[in-house]
Amino acid sequence: MSIYINAETRVVVQGITGTEGGFHTGEMLDYGTRIVAGVTPGKGGGRAHGLPVYDSVCEARERTGADASIIFVPAAMAADAVMEAADAGMKLVVCITEGIPVRDMTRVIPYVRARGTVLIGPNCPGIISPGKSKLGIMPNRIHRPGRIGVVSRSGTLTYEVVDQLTREGLGQSSCVGIGGDPVIGQSFTDVMKLFQEDDDTDLVIMIGEIGGNAEQEAAQYVREHCSKPVVSFIAGRTAPPGRRMGHAGAIVSGRSDTTEEKLAFLKECGITCVDSLADIGRTVKSLA
Repeated sequence: MSIYINAETRVVVQGITGTEGGFHTGEMLDYGTRIVAGVTPGKGGGRAHGLPVYDSVCEARERTGADASIIFVPAAMAADAVMEAADAGMKLVVCITEGIPVRDMTRVIPYVRARGTVLIGPNCPGIISPGKSKLGIMPNRIHRPGRIGVVSRSGTLTYEVVDQLTREGLGQSSCVGIGGDPVIGQSFTDVMKLFQEDDDTDLVIMIGEIGGNAEQEAAQYVREHCSKPVVSFIAGRTAPPGRRMGHAGAIVSGRSDTTEEKLAFLKECGITCVDSLADIGRTVKSLA
């Protein structure tokens, strides 16, 4: 089993005719993702990567039976693209776009939830269930099927962790990049619940950052409900208060936002924490 997506997931690419959308569509197709169509307003009737292009997500869904969408639309139009996908009845939307105004996302989140759509992102690498499907921008070659779940705010840190796991001979059940913006669709806790329910996931890795309390909320869930081992790394130990480091959500505004405070609480909740990202692979192998 996998979470969010599987080999049967039928995918529409919004922004398939753009540079980023076109490139990553090719990568996803190479991985075996079941992409059935693209959407670019004004370019309906054309083709990209041998796939039909439609003017709207609604039309693409009606013609192809798609149930998921991945978005490579510029930031100024991305919020509308997410809501269009939700209106079309997409069960899952993955928004790769970065730089979407926070104000836009405060409108989008309640809108998609009211329509029963699950949103991953924005400003995220997407999701992959190795050997089954990929909706995202992560490198194909570093992943292998297995029983380790990974959830992270950061794309690049996810790639480093996955590469370590694969080198240690440990495959992944699913890897989810939730995004580094202050307002996102799925939280650490949302993903942790799915991993807890997944019979094919034995251990979960959570890669967090300074800023906010999402990691602590997930740790509280782990303490009260999770029967599986959890390993965590929190990035941003050297970040000064008030200075944004990388992601828009990675900013220390209070004591609870710091690496030290987060790690202390995670440890209290029974999570195994590592001080160096380089130790993740070895640590997980010792527990798996």
